[in-house]
Amino acid sequence: MSGTARHDEEMRRSCAQKLKDPAVKDPVERLRLQCLARGSSGIKGLGRTFKIYDDDGSMMLSKDEFKKGVRDYATQMTNAEMDECFTRFDADGSGQISFDEFLESLRPPLSKSRKDLISRAFAKLDKTGDGQITIEDLKGVYDPSKHPKFKNGEWTEEQVFQGFLATFDTPNDVDNKITRDEFFNYYSGVSASIDSDVYFDLMMRTAWKI
Repeated sequence: MSGTARHDEEMRRSCAQKLKDPAVKDPVERLRLQCLARGSSGIKGLGRTFKIYDDDGSMMLSKDEFKKGVRDYATQMTNAEMDECFTRFDADGSGQISFDEFLESLRPPLSKSRKDLISRAFAKLDKTGDGQITIEDLKGVYDPSKHPKFKNGEWTEEQVFQGFLATFDTPNDVDNKITRDEFFNYYSGVSASIDSDVYFDLMMRTAWKI
């Protein structure tokens, strides 16, 4: 979809603008906006940072580990804001939170109709049905001939596919595949910048012929 990069840039601008609004005080919302202001891979990038501190592979974080991860990701969060974020998700008061659940909660909320559209688009792209989109999946579904860099001869068909997949990846951590979570993270960010359900519906149907 040639508009993928455009939507990503619109999302970055929209989130950066919202962060300047003094009325946006909720710490979870501010963390969400700071992640999405980095693009569709922003939430995934925070997850990668959290995993660095998950030494035992438990997928859990203590408050100190959580704060270190948030700071290392270079977010502008005060100690009080980080404390509130952590406490909100430490529902059982155990002193630990599941960072997968936390990251999922950072994803902007989606209506049922929008979730259905995103699910249908992912299912169409995931031709093998293995839960991830690869270059092989894209062939025959995604048309590289409309990409401007393919048109001017700068990129080959393979490079167009790689460029598309990289849009959903964390910078410097490209794996040439899109998981369902990454696909939802991306389009939940796009969705957050589109108020009209009608426009979102039209955009998805036009982009993916669903």
